[in-house]
Amino acid sequence: MAEALATDSVSLAVLNRAFLQNFPRDAARKLETMQPEDAADILAEQPIKILHTVWNRLAPGVADSILIRLPEKVAVELLMTLDASPCATLLGRLGSKQQTQFLEQMPASVAKEIRELLEYPDATVGRLMDTRVIAFNEKITVREALLQLRNQNLEELHHLYLLSDDMRLQSQVFIQRLALANDDQTLASLATPIRAFVSVLEPSEEAIEKLNKFNLDNLPVIDANDMLAGVIHGKDLIDAFKAELASDMGTMVGVSKDERALSSAWFAVKKRLPWLQINLLTAFLAAAVVGIFEDTIARYTALAILLPIAAGQSGNTGAQALAVTMRGLTLREITVRHWLRVTLKEAGAALINGVSIAITCGLGVYLWSQSFGLALIIALAMVSSMTIAAVSGALVPIVLKRMGQDPALSASIILTTVTDIAGFMSFLGIATLLSSMLDAA
Repeated sequence: MAEALATDSVSLAVLNRAFLQNFPRDAARKLETMQPEDAADILAEQPIKILHTVWNRLAPGVADSILIRLPEKVAVELLMTLDASPCATLLGRLGSKQQTQFLEQMPASVAKEIRELLEYPDATVGRLMDTRVIAFNEKITVREALLQLRNQNLEELHHLYLLSDDMRLQSQVFIQRLALANDDQTLASLATPIRAFVSVLEPSEEAIEKLNKFNLDNLPVIDANDMLAGVIHGKDLIDAFKAELASDMGTMVGVSKDERALSSAWFAVKKRLPWLQINLLTAFLAAAVVGIFEDTIARYTALAILLPIAAGQSGNTGAQALAVTMRGLTLREITVRHWLRVTLKEAGAALINGVSIAITCGLGVYLWSQSFGLALIIALAMVSSMTIAAVSGALVPIVLKRMGQDPALSASIILTTVTDIAGFMSFLGIATLLSSMLDAA
């Protein structure tokens, strides 16, 4: 008898694994109708790879309830497989004690990154939102939704947010309609459109404006990946805005720690002068690179004419990569953990652009100088310097962020030096190596 039970247990585990692996969406919907304890018991037995696949399809609220019931080791390992932003969103819906418990089990660098994502800038929606949000898949039935609601022990609820299969915010259902509907109706058939929503990094004033414009009591909040991150309650937002206005009285008399548009000139000097001095030193460094090739420039004066072109294209490419990366970091589309992916993307784009620009530039230089050697040199310099500049534009803000510095303040200064050196070194270095082709001309 015991052997038979053991065999049945093994067979059931195998069937559960096959269902979770082959039908993750259906499995997620089934797990959402179960008691959180039972769902956690099933998932705890699965490999992390399968657990991760199903987890990405679980609705908020359900995922939170299951997570805190998983064995701690399994829960932490699961959190480590998630991208930093979804991981932070998930942890943000837990209590501070539970957040700390999970973060203490993670590597220090990962925990630091997630803590930064959990801390939203002042005066943004993310600071004021309520992360305890209820959302269900739009395809489930009224019966299944009511069962899930009973499992979550809610005290008060006005409406549910509905998500698509890829966890994107779709619509909403008011509780009154849910209570009066037939059990077999889907939530999608009861849904009404969402009239407005806000992003976690939008100013709180934007949320107030939308609440007033659409006469709403609540606003859903989405993160950088368009995932539901929380909800803004109108009353809480207005109270917070009143407190912010009172705090602004201090700013009006000059007690702000950061520079503002109307800060004193001396305050601006103290903030900016150190970086200007550093910029001067880096400019000397770029000039020193040109000095290394002084003899080459003296022999081939055409190089001096073309030198700004190489440096200019390098600088523009680096600035483009810097702008995209800075925007990604600011909007929390990426974190320092995405450094390799971002770098490879920028390097690939710069390589393709570099080849295109090299063909155009090489042709123009050849028509101007009638020198194949000079055209080849400028073409090769374009490809190499633009690729180096793009990689630098991606890495500089990420490295500064990792070091705890403000990329917005110093990234452009460092990048200017790198792109100047890359442009000068590539062009003049290649010219020196291929000087025989210039002599032949």
